[in-house]
Amino acid sequence: MTTEVRVPTLGESVTEATIATWFKKPGDRVEVDEMLCELETDKVTVEVPSPAAGTLAEIVAAEGETVGPDALLAQITEGGEAEQPAAKPAKAEAPADKTEDKTTMSGNSVDVMVPSLGESVTEATVATWFKKAGDRVEADEMLCELETDKVSVEVPAPTAGVLAEILAEEGATVDAKARLAVITEGAAGAAPAKPKASDAQDTVLENAGPEEMTPRSDVEDAPSAKKAMAEKGVSRDQVQGSGRDGRVMKEDVAKAQAPAPKAAAPRAPSNASDADREERVKMTRLRQTIARRLKDAQNTAAMLTTYNEADMSGVMGLRNEYKDAFEKKHKVKLGFMSFFVKACCHALKEVPEVNAEIDGTDVVYKNFVHMGVAVGTPSGLVVPVVRDADQKSFAEIEKEIGALGLKGRDGKLSMAEMQGGTFTISNGGVYGSLMSSPILNPPQSGILGMHKIQERPMVVGGQIVIRPMMYLALSYDHRVVDGKGAVTFLVRVKEALEDPRRLLMDL
Repeated sequence: MTTEVRVPTLGESVTEATIATWFKKPGDRVEVDEMLCELETDKVTVEVPSPAAGTLAEIVAAEGETVGPDALLAQITEGGEAEQPAAKPAKAEAPADKTEDKTTMSGNSVDVMVPSLGESVTEATVATWFKKAGDRVEADEMLCELETDKVSVEVPAPTAGVLAEILAEEGATVDAKARLAVITEGAAGAAPAKPKASDAQDTVLENAGPEEMTPRSDVEDAPSAKKAMAEKGVSRDQVQGSGRDGRVMKEDVAKAQAPAPKAAAPRAPSNASDADREERVKMTRLRQTIARRLKDAQNTAAMLTTYNEADMSGVMGLRNEYKDAFEKKHKVKLGFMSFFVKACCHALKEVPEVNAEIDGTDVVYKNFVHMGVAVGTPSGLVVPVVRDADQKSFAEIEKEIGALGLKGRDGKLSMAEMQGGTFTISNGGVYGSLMSSPILNPPQSGILGMHKIQERPMVVGGQIVIRPMMYLALSYDHRVVDGKGAVTFLVRVKEALEDPRRLLMDL
């Protein structure tokens, strides 16, 4: 009996998808719900599970092809038996104190491909290999780590066998469809030497956490993390691993606290070369992309900034009055960001060009608000997106911003969570900034800069009073937004913040 594999439901308004990666090839045995391939749309990445157990008889849509909803992807012959790799030969018993180091190559060769990197990401850099050629690997065991301009990606082994060949060495730049390595299925690779009893005990003690007395001793930290720990002077027990099975990754080390600094070294002699006292560090892909995108924004958009200020007494008073009841009911603190998000959504309805973008010779107006919220991380600035923020409540916005911010700081944001924003808010006030001109986040046409709340003398009703004031800055693309629209937008944000009741009344 033959079962068809078709494109699953892609979601509202999504009319096509691209075949990103096939995890199986014709002739392979597949089980029910086992992942067959991955599709990419302009919004999400979709995994396609097997609808039946059997043999993958035919792949109809190859990698790179564009398919529509419900299109035929492949055919599965139910109950069929796929070709199995040759059985492993029985091993001769090794001497007690010797380690088997011979690599026997047998079975099929399986390519290790670059996994899906997400929409708009076309290349990655091979950061770290956790295995070397000739090593035995198990299915789903981490082989290497890639760095893109947005996230780090771990590459698991697609099958068990021997890592026969590494095609992309550390530091190499690879495209989204590149082959990284070759695994020989069913081969017996070099096994690690069996540790002595004392060594095994040391391994357990080294990896033991505060609530874990018998941790796994077979989890190896990323080599790049080991190097970073050594450079930073941080011990293994000071770092909380975020990788698979608790593996410490490079970014985990960046978040760890280093020990108190030692006494300052003697000052360099006055005749020492300046070059000898410099440190040269290669920019990460994320930092390179931030630099490129910011410069592109300046070069492409006709960027202009308009300023205003807001008396935050109204928001602060309302927040103080209801913060305890709000937290008790919604299990989240009431912050300032939800007020700013709601105020911007309100203003964008009146001035829709600030929520638009240029596409060639067209202006695309967005009838929704996907609000980008800039978050500073150890690796650089990232902008996760609160989708349909105009339809969310204060509590929903606070919860989502909190969750996205935590993911950003931990380096766990997915590609989908950082794409599709229509407008951005950047809060330089958390770092003490009193005034700044934010740079646009292309292709968006507007970004609002929040700043430090500072008490200043203000004239109110002919009297000088002290008020908590905040400078606001709207940078906008003058190709889309006229000065009148930009000023109107910022005035509406100011009005909503100074009298938050206007948000309830839609005024």
